[in-house]
Parts: sequence; C-alpha cells; structure tokens
Amino acid sequence: MEKHLEAFLVANWNQTDLSQEFLIFEEDGEAVGQQYATDAGPIDILAISKDRKKLLVVELKRGRATDVVVGQVLRYMGFVKEQIAESDQTVEGVIIALEGDKKMCWALMSVPSISFYRYQISFKLIKE
Repeated sequence: MEKHLEAFLVANWNQTDLSQEFLIFEEDGEAVGQQYATDAGPIDILAISKDRKKLLVVELKRGRATDVVVGQVLRYMGFVKEQIAESDQTVEGVIIALEGDKKMCWALMSVPSISFYRYQISFKLIKE
C-alpha cells in the first residue's frame, strides 16, 4: 500500500499542495527524487523548491504515523543537509500518513521544520 501511495503521489504531484512550492528532485534533468537512495536509507520522495533554496524530505506512512517516524525524517534531513544541500539551502521534512498519534504530534511541536499531512482516499464505483 505504501508503494501505491508513493506512486500515486508522484504521478499526481501537480495536484498536491506541495507542488505549489516544490518539484520532484532532479539530477542532470532526470527526476530521481522517488526512492532516493542514501546512506541513511531510501527517502520516499526528495523534492526541491522552485526557487532552489529548500530541499524537502517526504516520508510516507500507509497507516498511523508514530513518533518513530520523526527520528527517521530527521536522519534523512541530516544526510541531505550534509551530503546534498548547498550552503545556502535549507532542509525541511514532511510526514504524510493516514493519521498521526499523539506522541508524534508532541514530537513535532519541537521540530518546526517538519510538517504533517493526513491523506484521505476516496473511492467510488460508477455503474454504466
């Protein structure tokens, strides 16, 4: 399910709120931001702001996100800051999940550089 969520998000990036500011990360003109391999683990989606001043680490969870994911995102952000970002670029994180638990929300209160989004799925059958 998480891979389907990731594929859907990438395929429909331009319909998300994130696309207003960010593009999927590219190297040499090729989109490489999906499952971006790092020594800290694969980043679900790596994006860059249209003004090239921010890098964005996106972590997807198919169900409930816990405070453990905050540490995971921070690890990825640290890698991106050290290995990818230029000196004038900042690094932010986003967690996208069906829901978040209270412990995660408390952890995020101390980390303003990480945002949380809930996703919602709509499914409809149309008889023809």
